[in-house]
Amino acid sequence: MQIPIKTVVIGSPHVGTAVAFSILDVLASVGRDWELLHGVTPSPKPYFQASLRTLDGAPYLDVNGRKVTPDDRIDAEPLPDLVIVPDIHADFSQPLPKDLAGLADWIAKIHATGATVTSICSGTFLLAASGVLDGKEATTHWGVADTISSQFPDIRIRKERILCPAGEGHNLITAGGASSWADLILYLIARLVDPEAARRVAKVWLLNTHNDGQLNFASLANARQHEDKIITDAQVWLSENYMKASPVTEAVERSGMSARGFLRRFRRATGQSPAEYIQCLRIEEAKQLLETTQMAIDDIANDVGYSEPSSFRSAFRKHVGMSASVYRRKWQALNVSAAK
Repeated sequence: MQIPIKTVVIGSPHVGTAVAFSILDVLASVGRDWELLHGVTPSPKPYFQASLRTLDGAPYLDVNGRKVTPDDRIDAEPLPDLVIVPDIHADFSQPLPKDLAGLADWIAKIHATGATVTSICSGTFLLAASGVLDGKEATTHWGVADTISSQFPDIRIRKERILCPAGEGHNLITAGGASSWADLILYLIARLVDPEAARRVAKVWLLNTHNDGQLNFASLANARQHEDKIITDAQVWLSENYMKASPVTEAVERSGMSARGFLRRFRRATGQSPAEYIQCLRIEEAKQLLETTQMAIDDIANDVGYSEPSSFRSAFRKHVGMSASVYRRKWQALNVSAAK
């Protein structure tokens, strides 16, 4: 791409304003702020020519009721080399609001011209709706990953990933949760300008990348909605008895069904096998104990239903993306000591 890189950040009443303006501020600083801090002449022209654009270019109220005035409408000149879709706040179980549907159509058209299209967090839903992610891998916020997967089965959602480049020449890039805007922007600066520029921006803005992925942020509790009363009753019972030695066997007996019938019905209702469901309940409880107590890790393993600590440690790493001890250090760092 030629410098300056013509960049459009998508605006909408459904877009997260903090992320959109953070991106605009950071892109404007490339080649300028580090140099000013070190007494060096800034770049004579910006590396990114970035603007906030909406479907119609008119001022709007964001999700928090703040008035936002965009720079232009999306189809104004110059057409972008790079498009960035911030996080989207909408009920994804319903049809897309009119402005988002229009933006999805435009994304499909602009991507066909050769523009690189990117998204952050739930913004991936807009790329999915445009069709540009069909047959490709993508990531998104862990909380909407299953919704996108169910509505767009041709997309392979990698909810453990923070960044997921895809497409020809990696001209499609999706990022995880809202704060992963920093990962995406540093990646783009390193790739489109140079790695040293990305390092300088990270140092000026004190930006950290999420090198350990997003699994350690995710809730493993399955929130899938269904109307199967027998399975709902089983889920309630399992949530109170997951620490038992054979909870699935007892759940089957309580249901009055055959084991095969119960397993098939449970998966159809929840999207998981009973064993997978139990594993998630145990790991989720273990995460809470690691965050809030000083219990020994082996004691936590036993408390949530693992007879072998090694099995717990292996399962924890698989589901959370890091060891239990690292997870404890990460999240207990946020604890505030009680005043003495």
